Amino acid sequence: MAGRWIETWEPEDETFWRERGERVARRNLWFSVLSEHIGFSVWTLWSVMVLFMGPEYGIDPAGKFFLISTATLVGALVRVPYTFAVARFGGRNWTVFSAVSLLVPTAAAFWVMEPGTPYAGFVAVAALTGIGGGNFASSMTNINAFFPLREKGWALGLNAGGGNIGVPVVQLVGLLVIGTLGASHPRIVLGVYIPLIVLAGVCAALYMDNLRPVKNDTGAALEAVRDPHTWIMAVLYIGTFGSFIGYSFAFGLVLQTQFGRTPLQAASLTFAGPLLGSLIRPVGGRLADRYGGARITLATFAAMAAATGVVIQASGSASLPLFLTGFTALFVLTGLGNGSTYKMIPGIFHAKALAGGLDAEAAAAHGRRLSGAAMGLIGAVGALGGLAVNLAFRQSFQASGNGTAAFWSFLAFYAVCSTLTWAVYLRRPAPVTARGRLGYAEV
Repeated sequence: MAGRWIETWEPEDETFWRERGERVARRNLWFSVLSEHIGFSVWTLWSVMVLFMGPEYGIDPAGKFFLISTATLVGALVRVPYTFAVARFGGRNWTVFSAVSLLVPTAAAFWVMEPGTPYAGFVAVAALTGIGGGNFASSMTNINAFFPLREKGWALGLNAGGGNIGVPVVQLVGLLVIGTLGASHPRIVLGVYIPLIVLAGVCAALYMDNLRPVKNDTGAALEAVRDPHTWIMAVLYIGTFGSFIGYSFAFGLVLQTQFGRTPLQAASLTFAGPLLGSLIRPVGGRLADRYGGARITLATFAAMAAATGVVIQASGSASLPLFLTGFTALFVLTGLGNGSTYKMIPGIFHAKALAGGLDAEAAAAHGRRLSGAAMGLIGAVGALGGLAVNLAFRQSFQASGNGTAAFWSFLAFYAVCSTLTWAVYLRRPAPVTARGRLGYAEV
């Protein structure tokens, strides 16, 4: 294993997995979670920084929504190249680089975070923090290669959930600073993360591995782009992860703008939803392993529509307790849906391979090949959903001073996602045939 490159990796071989593979895969998973966790914290940094930006900064709510939208956009776009970087440079090597590179936006934010900085400077630094969003794509692609199909739902859910927890953790750090020192010390939040970034990079260098069998496959990428299931799953992932990250960025700002909460009050409320949504993501993956990702995803979207109805009622009546109840339920449900949708991706391509006549081993290899190529694209499109959420809030607050119109648009989209899940993956499953027609209820 010179240079921490593993030459042969066969996770579907139960003997290999039991004797060696599981131990190595789990070690890589834990340190992948650490790096991705810090990446999410840096990506969502501006959901906290805007809480420190009082009147002395001269930035209105629309301007603040634009800052968090900028970070969301860049984080979505860099997911595509980050996905292919794993095979090009090695999962361990890229994790080290992507972790250490987070020092750039964190140090830049430390430099500009004070009244009097031109707005363009804040926008530029918010864009830099977007690179933290790319860590998710490379991490998920890497971990997907380590685990057998039967454990992907759990492993990918844990990897993503542990990373997602970076959102509430940075918000808790912000709460601690505001609660103890006031809203005039944002640099302390940034100072906390600089040594953590270094720690993540060092741990990745010492304890992670590169997989030699993982290769960039242009043919697989093109095949994934042409496959309609890639785009269907991208739409569903907009509904789950796009909602999670969009709400995580915007929640505190919505509380300040619509309900008149102070920075401390907003910070004390914002972390709970993202925390619950992150913790439950592995549960969504495990439920999908047991009952089928399509079933769990459909139930999740139906429940998200109901929770959005509660939020619309609360927004119209200005009821903060009801609003918090509905919004927290949305966070929990997005976490469940995140786990179930990511379980569906490898299952769909594996099922298609079996339907096409491949034997079990060849079908598993085909599923890994296509799902690895599709995950980066699906993750990028899903993250763009977070941008859509923030832009919808910005437009809604500009037009009416509240977020009700935005929530109506989210409700309509969840109805579309529910219909799509049912129509494509659950409606009257057809039998498996050599021509590739099959039902996907078990994926």
